[in-house]
Amino acid sequence: MTVADLPTLNATLNGISAVLLGTGYAMIRRRRIAWHRAAMLSAWVTSMLFLASYTVYHAIAGSHPYHGPARAVYFTILISHVILAVVILPMALVTLARGLGGRFPAHARLARRTLPLWIYVSVTGVVVYLMLYR
Repeated sequence: MTVADLPTLNATLNGISAVLLGTGYAMIRRRRIAWHRAAMLSAWVTSMLFLASYTVYHAIAGSHPYHGPARAVYFTILISHVILAVVILPMALVTLARGLGGRFPAHARLARRTLPLWIYVSVTGVVVYLMLYR
């Protein structure tokens, strides 16, 4: 694997994270607690792998300019993605800690806000990749 392969890896990790988040949500709605926990922990690990890979890529390669036709759309998606990515990291960490710590009412209250934002960040990460590299 080369540095040039990392954007594709990053988009794949974001996509997997989104699927795991959706699976975790479906499992908790069905009261499948162990499956929910496994899906959400997997989403966390996948997101952390993404963050490590993303950091390595940008430390080595820098940024990749957008040359497509829909600049306003691209930058709207990118700006919202970046801002919410910064916000979601501590939210997801606290949500995870509350769940693992058995503080389920507090976990559920925060998870209702964390989940849609985390899914948005994961999905828009894939969209940004597609707009930049495809």
